[in-house]
Amino acid sequence: MPHLTVLPNNEFGADSTPTYLFDYAEEYRTNAPEAGRSWFREARYGLAVRYGLHSLIGKGDQIQYIDKIPVQQYELLKNKFTAVNFDPMEIAECAIAGGFRYIDFCARGADGFCLFQSAYSDFSSVTAPAQRDLVAEMASVCEYHGLGLCLHYSHGQDWRHPHAPNQDLGGPFARPNYPQPDRAYHTGAEHQLDVYLDFVSAQIQELLNSYGPIAAICLDGIAGPLYSSPEKFHCSDLYRLIRHLQPQVLVSYQQGLTGEEDFFAVNKTPPGLDAAKAEQGFVNIMMNKPLEIRDSLTPDAWGYHAELAGNHLTPDAVWKLLEKAALFPANLTLNTNLMPDGSLDLEDINTIIAVGSKIEKHGFPKT
Repeated sequence: MPHLTVLPNNEFGADSTPTYLFDYAEEYRTNAPEAGRSWFREARYGLAVRYGLHSLIGKGDQIQYIDKIPVQQYELLKNKFTAVNFDPMEIAECAIAGGFRYIDFCARGADGFCLFQSAYSDFSSVTAPAQRDLVAEMASVCEYHGLGLCLHYSHGQDWRHPHAPNQDLGGPFARPNYPQPDRAYHTGAEHQLDVYLDFVSAQIQELLNSYGPIAAICLDGIAGPLYSSPEKFHCSDLYRLIRHLQPQVLVSYQQGLTGEEDFFAVNKTPPGLDAAKAEQGFVNIMMNKPLEIRDSLTPDAWGYHAELAGNHLTPDAVWKLLEKAALFPANLTLNTNLMPDGSLDLEDINTIIAVGSKIEKHGFPKT
């Protein structure tokens, strides 16, 4: 792993407890990592917020990959990204009314667009017409309201960086299957995975040094390191860096890549014992670790899908998801896709509030 200068996190003092851990203050002072794990086990319910350039197209966050949009063409969307109605306070207050204990915010997706200010990329909301650091805004309101902030970050898949995992290192689905190799990518001997991994580590360091206390770093793109090896992707080194920068931060990498993760995250339903080994990860091996089930208020869709308007999950459907999660037991992290202008979808607001009222009246489903 390339060497990086690790800067101390000066956003919160060593003796100050993050607001989301106030109920675990004593444990935090003596054992910050365990305080983070204790909090997560009892958090039960998180709101994932998905937003980015893909929202402007309205066909989900995989649209660049599915439609094989060239890098240079896709990046033009940045010129239209205004986030004019992105309101982190409204998101946080909606989350609280809905009974959520944490927000999972996608800081950087597979398209490489960053919703934060980075010295290592100018492909961001800060350099777009929006001129806003959305991660900073979310971090501020989450700390104010006592919500844990989990940052979602695409590690094993990147469709923009010239040295990101290619088909040789990341498998056949690592990049869009362009008819001709995209000129943005380095190929052959010019391709150096370590350059990309250095970039990732530097950005993770920015996220953990610049935005105060973070509850979790949720890595995505597990197919890449599974295809090659976690060692080739320096995953254990990255985990150590994260925990060095903020000891209370939890690390997840989907269903588990090395087994060193603090919790495992799966979409919809945990894999059965008959599933492929890679699909199972460590879910069925290290069952003492917390589990997170991820689902979306827009069925089977991450990222705004215009054609699914009117077909979002109902309050009853969400309650059934909470009941299912309680059986494992697992946390439920429910995804909402912001509109192209950055506003919350009214369909989702109504459902979130209705479920929150039921939680307030009856509590969470019993485990």
